[in-house]
Formats: sequence, structure tokens, C-alpha cells
Amino acid sequence: MIKNPILPGFNPDPSICRVGKDYYIATSTFEWYPGVQIHHSRNLSDWTLITRPLDRPSQLDMRGNPDSCGVWAPALSFSDEKFWLIYTDVKRYDGNFKDAHNYLVTSDTIDGPWSDPVYINSSGFDPSLFHDTDGCKWFVNMCWNHRAGSLGQSPRHSPFGGILLQEYDHSKQRLVGDSKLIFTGTERGLTEAPHLFKRDGYYYLTTAEGGTGYEHAITYARSQSVKGPYEIDPQKHLLVSTSQAALQRTGHGQYVETPAGECYHTYLCSRPLPGLNRSPMGRETGIEKCVWGADGWLRTVSGEMHPSITVEVPVDADSVTPVSSSPCVRFDCTELPIEFQWLRTPYPQRLFSLHDRKGYLRLYGRESIGSWFEQSLVARRQQHFHFTASTTLEFHPQSFQQSAGLIAYYNRHKFHYLQITHDETLGRVISIMSCNGDYPESALTYPIEALLLESCDMVSLQIVTSGPELQFWYKTTGDWQSIGPSLDASLLSDEGGRGEHASFTGAFVGMAAFDTSGRAIPADFSEFTYLPQDIN
Repeated sequence: MIKNPILPGFNPDPSICRVGKDYYIATSTFEWYPGVQIHHSRNLSDWTLITRPLDRPSQLDMRGNPDSCGVWAPALSFSDEKFWLIYTDVKRYDGNFKDAHNYLVTSDTIDGPWSDPVYINSSGFDPSLFHDTDGCKWFVNMCWNHRAGSLGQSPRHSPFGGILLQEYDHSKQRLVGDSKLIFTGTERGLTEAPHLFKRDGYYYLTTAEGGTGYEHAITYARSQSVKGPYEIDPQKHLLVSTSQAALQRTGHGQYVETPAGECYHTYLCSRPLPGLNRSPMGRETGIEKCVWGADGWLRTVSGEMHPSITVEVPVDADSVTPVSSSPCVRFDCTELPIEFQWLRTPYPQRLFSLHDRKGYLRLYGRESIGSWFEQSLVARRQQHFHFTASTTLEFHPQSFQQSAGLIAYYNRHKFHYLQITHDETLGRVISIMSCNGDYPESALTYPIEALLLESCDMVSLQIVTSGPELQFWYKTTGDWQSIGPSLDASLLSDEGGRGEHASFTGAFVGMAAFDTSGRAIPADFSEFTYLPQDIN
């Protein structure tokens, strides 16, 4: 059986593509660099992260992008013996405007190299490219209407202005002809995430509706012409979540068929902490098995519209032995392990190095925690409700403006940070800094009166997270010692702070450093361990 979610931890907006017996899913990465995660599977159950294609300045530079902006809703396809990847770089979130720029990159192989981007348009986000059987290529995206009354202006209407369609000419590398509004959605509203495919003489349009919170849904429509008009599925929605479902916020997915003709549909979802509408792992990726009804509409195998925890694997699926990885990463490597990312900048050499001190990940202190430009933070996704994360570092600050340590991070308004820094009276100390979802930004500091002796070079730091609770620990020699109060881990979630529609990523845990004096002093990390305490 396939167990959902198939991509645990922050992996939203799944776009699935099959090439032969190989399946690929591309997911959004927002402000995390490199851009777009692509996972691979041969059986729809066991998935391996294989590449992040947007990895150089010509493709993606997100310095200055606000939290939860950056790469939204990539769309992956295969046609003409090459892979096509459409993506959005969103430059603004708050207010009436989005400033969403859509691009296309291509590659002969899934692991690259991927081309420099072709600019497509900026009329809205969630772009997708459909390769028709007659050779035409059609570009669709939702239209953003900045005049929306729901954002403080008039007349009153939704900022989601419907789905636009326009032909794309790759020989000219631009859109051609006029754009056409082909779908405005159902009364659920907030229509986005369009994908087109063709079957038995119909063009099927998949969209997401209801916003990417607890009213999210997958909506279907169809037409005998790609330009419409599109009739709405009599059932309207393929998937929605109920208040009793273990998987919530279900929506934004894509259809795929196996070589044997079985039907599956990806979707994003979240797993709130029990008793709380807070999902630290953000929006994850699930998959549902489907069938075609006699009336030509897609339905889940169960006949229900809520997502299943387990679904059957394809009849023609390859058996795969999952690759087990060590929970401990030692930085005696030449490249950053693939599970780690950093924030926004395409120039990581200014943030960290695996060469400047052999056997260590060296972080150079740059701007403050939460900076939208140069933040030295290297982290991996939280993928479990219960886990332990730890690191060992050497760091000798000379000023309170210099800091390095272990961080549980969602964004600039939501983090818990165990830092080594300098106190003018005590010398080198350890303390906790938290930002508890306040808006405008407000950081809380919990000073710990513990002097770390200058003769002790290496310090180990640890996070133990158990559901909604987070406890920091540290040691120089001997046993671990708890430090500071128990903290609220649940606020490191989409729903923490300003609420479910204000943030769209997920919790990370990793290593951080800053030096607001501008001297960029280094902090050297010898290892990082992420050890799950539950089985997802």
C-alpha cells in the first residue's frame, strides 16, 4: 500500500509527470534555495529527492523576496524528448499586488543541466504548460485582480480573476495570440492551480479552490475545445477535506496515468497537530487512486471526496528497496547534502563553505535572523511530529552582535533559536531567542546565566520536539543539560502567527549564524543529526 503523505514535510503544489515507468513530482520551494524540489519514484510509493533545478543566478535570485514568496507552484511536463518546467517567482505578498513573474526552463534530462529561463508573463501565478496532440502548446495561469475589495479596495470582488489560456510558441520563445478567460470556477471561489490534459475527446481542466487553508478543494471541468466553454463536474470537487479527516487542506494536484492505464491524482494536504489547527510540517504531498465513471468524470476509488490514508500501489509497479540514510551528517563532504537548503540568495559562497575548514560546515555571520537578503542559515525540513536534532560547533564571538547556533525556523516572525553569543559581563554565553508569531516583528530573548568557558572550544546543542512542545538542551562535556523553558513548537506552522492564509511553507531545523557588526566571523559545525522519534 501507498501511505500518505508520500512526500512528508513542506512539499506543496505537487505537479506529477510520468516518463515510461518513471514518475517525477515537482513541488514548490518558496524562498528556499535552490528552487523546486523534484522527487522520483517507480511505484508511486517510495520517493527519492533527486534534484533542485533552479540553482544559479540567471534562473533565480530571491534576495529581497518577502516570506512565503519566491517559487510558487512549478509545473513539470515531458514532451518533444525533453522536460519542461514552468515556475513563478513571486516578489510581493502583502497588499493588493502580487508581482508574480512566470518563467520556463527545459532540460534533456531530469537532473539537468536546465536552461536559462524564458520569460512568459506576469498576469498571475500557478502557471502550467499543456502539450496538445496537434503540436500546439497552451499556457494557463490564474489571473490576479489587484482591484479586489477583499484586499481593501473597491469594487468588491475576489482577487482571483479566473483562469487564462494563451498559446505558447517555443520557436519564438513567447506567448502568441490573445489570452482568453476560460474558467471562473465554482461558488467556492479563489480558483487557481490550473492543469490541462486530454482524454477521449475532452479537455479536462483541474483547478484548486477555496484557498490553501481548511476550505481547499480540487475542482474539475471539461470542454471539447481547449478554449472552452468548460462545464463543471456535476460533483464539482474531486477531493475536499472534512473536519474528521486526518489529512486536511486537500487541494492543488494533478492527474497521472500508469503504463497499465490506472489513474492517480496528487494533491497537497497537511496534518494538524492533534487538537490544534496548526501544521508545523506545512503542506505536504499525497496521492489518491481514481477511476473514470461511465459519465466521463473522474472519481476516487473509494467514492468519497476526502483523502485516503492508504491507497493501492499500481499493478505494474516496480518493487523498490528504500534507501536508508544515516540520521547523522558529518561535514567531511565536498557538497552540501541534498536534504539541506538555504534562503533566497544564489550566491551561497558568501554564506557557507565546506572547504575553508576541512571536515566542517563553516557559516559566515551575515545579516540578522529573518533578513530577506543574506541570512546564513542552512537547514532541513521537519518531517515528523516528534524528533531530536543536534549539532556541534566551535564559535568564539567577541560581541553581542555575533551569534551562531541551532534553530527551529519557519520565517522571520516564527522561530526558536539556541545561540552562542557574547555578553560584556559574562563573556561567551548561551541563550535563547524566540519570535512567537508576532506581527509586526517582535523577538523575545530568554537569557541563560551560563558562562561557557573559553577553554571549551566545542559546544553541542540539541532540540527535542514532541508535538507542540520544544525543549532546548546543550552540553560541553558529560550529559545533556536542559536549558530555558519549554517552548511552543506549534507556532512554527502555516497557521501560527497571522493565520492559515498568511504563510505557506513549513518548519525547518538547522544551523544559523549572524554578525551584525559586519565582520562576518565564522562558526564551524562538525555534524548535524536529525533523528525521528515517530514513524510517519
